[in-house]
Amino acid sequence: MLRQLEYLVALARERHFARAAEACHVSQPSLSAAIGKLERELGVPIVSRGRRFESLTPEGERVLLWAHRMLADRDALRQDLSRMRESLSGVLRIGAIPTALPAAPLLTAPFCERYPHVRVTLESLSSREIARRLDQFELDIAMTYVDGSAGMLLYEERYVLLTPADEEIASRPVARWADVVALPLCLLTSKMRNRRILDGIFADAGVQPVPVIEADTVATLYAHVATQKWSSVIAHAWLQMFGTPDGMRVVRIEEPRRVPQIGLVAGEQVSMLARAMFGLTRGLDVRGELERLLHKNLDRRDL
Repeated sequence: MLRQLEYLVALARERHFARAAEACHVSQPSLSAAIGKLERELGVPIVSRGRRFESLTPEGERVLLWAHRMLADRDALRQDLSRMRESLSGVLRIGAIPTALPAAPLLTAPFCERYPHVRVTLESLSSREIARRLDQFELDIAMTYVDGSAGMLLYEERYVLLTPADEEIASRPVARWADVVALPLCLLTSKMRNRRILDGIFADAGVQPVPVIEADTVATLYAHVATQKWSSVIAHAWLQMFGTPDGMRVVRIEEPRRVPQIGLVAGEQVSMLARAMFGLTRGLDVRGELERLLHKNLDRRDL
């Protein structure tokens, strides 16, 4: 039955019989036959069929929920047995919000060194998608915004100004939010939580940003800022991946009232691999590493 449940999960994800069969490395008739067999065994219709896949039935949605749980239990069992053999193995599935993604190597590098037989998959996801996929047992662990009451705190997200070196504001020890808003800005889109947080900080300062450029990825934002035509407010963790482009300066911004926190979270059922990541992370100083990185990128007069 577990194989049939895997086929059902793939079909629900792909919403297309042929694509689901390809993802499972079987023929479409084999996948369809397995779903039909599952329906007969359970005595309920699972898939609404026309000439093509239409949807899951209400009973099918319930079966899908149990399928995720049962497959997660199977994976947890495999990991538990693997650990008993003193050789943790498997695939650790990590989701990370885009703004935390540059800091991920601070966790994954020491984890892979500690557990060389474990493979890691890392996906860039919205905070809402992370919550959904943790609930569906499609992720083991995630790096996302936390409110201090859930998960393991990794670091507080610090915001700095990235601006051309010839801008007057680049020579200041600390920039004010009210002055930053007057610059030609390149920011993430309002669909991203980081931007919504920044909008709230700007609002606390009594101003509203009107960026010239909006991007939906950190890499695209950096590509525009590197032209030295725009400034941006960046999370200090981004310096881990992108650093300070030539001709640009990193400038401190006055501390906001609210400081967002990035943490490591897992779903209701914590897998053995997720427990291993939590255990390793407790011995890491992610906050300190990012603070040291920030100091390196600040102008020397600020040190």
